[in-house]
Amino acid sequence: MLEIVIKEYTKSRFSDCVIFELALRKEENFWGWEIDEAYKTTVLNSFSDKLFKNAISFLAYVDKKVVGRIDACLIPSHFDGSVKAYLDWICVIKSYRHNGIAQKLMQHLRTYLKEIGVNTLVGLIAHNEEAQRFYRSLPNAKIQDEGIWIDL
Repeated sequence: MLEIVIKEYTKSRFSDCVIFELALRKEENFWGWEIDEAYKTTVLNSFSDKLFKNAISFLAYVDKKVVGRIDACLIPSHFDGSVKAYLDWICVIKSYRHNGIAQKLMQHLRTYLKEIGVNTLVGLIAHNEEAQRFYRSLPNAKIQDEGIWIDL
């Protein structure tokens, strides 16, 4: 069994994350953005941008190498006075999948959210069957409604 260590994604771990994203592209070449200097600058700047104060990101390490990542953000709403979280992304390098890494990332995020008083995590679900199986396997989760993606 793999020893999986979950760490917060901070600016100091940016290089680890770039290596992870490049490894993702080696195994599955369908990612929609390039890892160029503009991308790196944008991501690095996000760590000091106030707009990202509600961003939450964790990295999964195996043998001191990032093999998975989960990203979410907090959504405070005056609608009902609640704060929910939105699951933005969860991904594990293909050759490391089915080792409990995504489950551990999700559990870590859920525990963190509960600790800060958030009780609902919502997200869009990818259409591929592997992602569908993962989401159906999550405890206390149900697939409902449909999502909409609106480009502005």
